[in-house]
Amino acid sequence: MGDNSQATLTWREIPGLDPTRASGPRLLQCKSRRFGDGRGPNFACISLAEKREDKEFSPSFDQILKHPLAMVALVPKDAALFAAGAIAGAAAKTVTAPLDRIKLLMQTHGLRAGQVGAKKGIGFLEAISLVGKEEGLKGYWKGNLPQVIRVIPYSAVQLFAYESYKKLFRGKDGELSLIGRLAAGACAGMTSTFVTYPLDVLRLRLAVEPGYKTMSQVAANMLREEGFASFYNGLGPSLIGIAPYIAVNFCVFDLVKKSLPEKYQKRTEASMVTALVSATVATLMCYPLDTVRRQMQLKGTPYVTVLDAIPGIVARDGLVGLYRGFIPNALKSLPNSSIRLTTFDSVKRLIASGEKELQRIMEENRKNADQSASDNGSS
Repeated sequence: MGDNSQATLTWREIPGLDPTRASGPRLLQCKSRRFGDGRGPNFACISLAEKREDKEFSPSFDQILKHPLAMVALVPKDAALFAAGAIAGAAAKTVTAPLDRIKLLMQTHGLRAGQVGAKKGIGFLEAISLVGKEEGLKGYWKGNLPQVIRVIPYSAVQLFAYESYKKLFRGKDGELSLIGRLAAGACAGMTSTFVTYPLDVLRLRLAVEPGYKTMSQVAANMLREEGFASFYNGLGPSLIGIAPYIAVNFCVFDLVKKSLPEKYQKRTEASMVTALVSATVATLMCYPLDTVRRQMQLKGTPYVTVLDAIPGIVARDGLVGLYRGFIPNALKSLPNSSIRLTTFDSVKRLIASGEKELQRIMEENRKNADQSASDNGSS
């Protein structure tokens, strides 16, 4: 360019990029304007500013041993959250399996009895006694293996999906509204239910129908006699029931936790109490749909839709029939939900603490490296 030219350099952000990231692609627009006639060459280029990995400042093996919390930050965050949901769900289900078996028997006894004059329902203590007398101690855990196999992906998918859906439903200001929280919970519940539903049907059949000892026997018989569609019997009421349950449960948990003073928000006890409150509210609201779902899953059920099942159950057992098994379900689901949500919340805090510890170590290593370079330069 001649003496009568002037170059102008302009940095511009590319729309859609996350402005909170330390580095990212930027548009470098370079304009050349010629004085006088106003004409001149114009050009633009995209420059990718890649994030520096700073591998040379990563913690050494000795530092990891001295500060094991930093090791948590080395595990991919998504993988850690997924694993935490799976482990918490499996442990909670195993601990509460006897109560779940009792609840299933109470929910389905009237339909299974079937014959005229049969007792319409059995009580909590009667169901406990019946299982112990007919099947012994191991009977309380009958059907637990498919439940654990189901709950590992179920819990992992549900908790992980909730975090993902929350990001999806955030507004333009980055905040999550009440409707957004409810929608995120509903979508997470339906996603995990649909993925693992066949295992839930197998668990129910194994728990309440006599003559089966393994999941493979139940599955083979269902395929032979009822077809593949039988694995999704009751899916409609399941999705209808789980969507509001998870929506209310997760939403109440987040909002109550957020409303607490900041000094209590990071305490495990606060998470447990908050989880119990949210699970209680959700269970009271949604339990009748769970009873409908269970009765629609049974072999030979007379119910095709939710509209058939609700009046049918009320006609046979009264309104109380919709809440059969509520006590053992509450005793099971409340601690179950509390364990899952508390564990998940604790793991998220642990990951955040691990990331801070890793950054502290790397910053310390960086300072040491700069100090060494300065000492070498001055010598």
